[in-house]
Parts: sequence; C-alpha cells; structure tokens
Amino acid sequence: MQVQGDSKPYDDINITPMLDLAYVLLVIFILMCTASVQGTKVNLPKASKAPSLAKPKTISITVNNEGHLFFNTIPVNGISDLEQKLQQAKGQTSDVPVVIRGDSKTQYQAIMDVLDALGRVGLSQVGLATKPQK
Repeated sequence: MQVQGDSKPYDDINITPMLDLAYVLLVIFILMCTASVQGTKVNLPKASKAPSLAKPKTISITVNNEGHLFFNTIPVNGISDLEQKLQQAKGQTSDVPVVIRGDSKTQYQAIMDVLDALGRVGLSQVGLATKPQK
C-alpha cells in the first residue's frame, strides 16, 4: 500500500540560515577593516617651512612641573607673553576653545594664573586635561 501524495524526494535547500551567516560575516569583516584603517602608519611627505594655512582649532596651554608655560608646545616667557599670544589667537577666531594641561606636581597657583589670563583676554571656552584613573 502506498501513501497518497508526492512520492518525489525532498530536493529544495533552505538557504536562509546560510544567508544570515554570510551577512554576519560581512558585517564583521567591514568592522574589522575600518578599525585597522584608522591605525595605519604612513610616512608623510615633507612640506615647506612656510606657515600652514590651517590654524589649530584648539589652543593648548601646558604648565610643566617647574612652572614653565607652553603655548601649543612653544615656550612662553611668563603670563604677559601668554596674554599677548592669546590676544592674537582671539583676533583670528573670536571664541577659540582652550585646553589647559597642567602637570600633577605643578603649583596650583600657576594654573590659576593661566585661568586669570584667559579671563582677562575674554576666552570662556576652557577645559582642563586629565587622565582617567586605572
């Protein structure tokens, strides 16, 4: 006795799970490739020593543990010289952001002097750079 219905073998393959796996692998591949591109090291070409046309977007003021001041890594001779450079930077961009990087062993008064100079110049976007605790 035979059972009523189709007697042909089952020959269709469900490819939905295979496509799901392919899409997941494609997403992982894209994420891994973009992550590795960001850290690629290259030898950049040399440019002339003429000043760059692009101005830095953020001013960095550094106070080391001896109390020496640096304006975007350029040594500064005291607060009055710093105020002069800040006035010039403010003339180019009205309210440029400033980041103060103070050494952990520096005198607190040196940081306060920099903050006072920023206030006298009229720059209000000020941030203090720190490291996260481990």
